[in-house]
Amino acid sequence: MAHGNDSDAEVVRLTVRPQFLFVRGGLSERRRSLVIQARRTRPADAQPVRIGEGYTATKKVGNSVIRNRSRRRLKEAARQLLPQYGLPGMDYVFIARRDTADIGWQRLLDDMESALISLRATFEAGSGPA
Repeated sequence: MAHGNDSDAEVVRLTVRPQFLFVRGGLSERRRSLVIQARRTRPADAQPVRIGEGYTATKKVGNSVIRNRSRRRLKEAARQLLPQYGLPGMDYVFIARRDTADIGWQRLLDDMESALISLRATFEAGSGPA
């Protein structure tokens, strides 16, 4: 089910603010339970094939327990879906929303899948920022 080299892509965590700010300058898809920002960081055929991922939840989401739960849920959903729907050479930032912590698991997966598919289609069509 994976597209091209995607399943062989090394997943790298984004950890510092400038990386998150860089991705913010790309495209985003909003859903009820999350926001995904994406930006190409290198050509898709560059070696090693890499997908960057970062997770964030602001204080608007809730207290620290709720924010941590939201991030854990986003990480697990991304672990399941990025190999299939993520594009190599892209960095993704997953942003929790108020509903992320409590929304049904299947709904969270559906929201993430539809957002990743939409971002993928936009970038494959050549519409995304460099």
